[in-house]
Amino acid sequence: MKKLLLLVSVVLILCSCEDKPSLQKYFVENTESSKFIAVDLAPSIIKTDKMALSETEIAALKSFEKMNILAFRTDSTNSVGYEEEIKEVKTILKDESYQQLMKAGSGNDGAAIYFVGDDDEHIEEFVVLVGKKENGFAVVRVLGNDMNPTHIMNMLSLLQKSQVNLDQLKPLQQLMN
Repeated sequence: MKKLLLLVSVVLILCSCEDKPSLQKYFVENTESSKFIAVDLAPSIIKTDKMALSETEIAALKSFEKMNILAFRTDSTNSVGYEEEIKEVKTILKDESYQQLMKAGSGNDGAAIYFVGDDDEHIEEFVVLVGKKENGFAVVRVLGNDMNPTHIMNMLSLLQKSQVNLDQLKPLQQLMN
């Protein structure tokens, strides 16, 4: 009986492992690459100690778990790499689990916002893809529980009002320089 249970468990584990590309896998595969800059931000980046927060701002903060940023910087030596990498990210985002909220720009310059979740009130992940062929692109994953578009707008507002801990953003300064 134990052998049968063990065999069934192993088969279930092997069958549940998908070989399908995902944004999570893409981040893991490229985080250590010299072509990319990776930054993980914790909710502690937003300093709200001395701020009076509304109920909606508190709800937005509670729904936010972390933010992952992966940026590819284009220069004269890797413009072909840009085309390959941005194509791979766009292919991943065509998966049915990613629903597009908004798109701006066209061709190689632009931005798009996607989400993963059951509906507009139970979003687990927001994804922002921003790119410009001359500079590169960045993929931002905002992870949380039961987020909604209003929470994201409140988070952006809090980022502007609070004293952001800029130490966590130092790796991104390389991309800007």
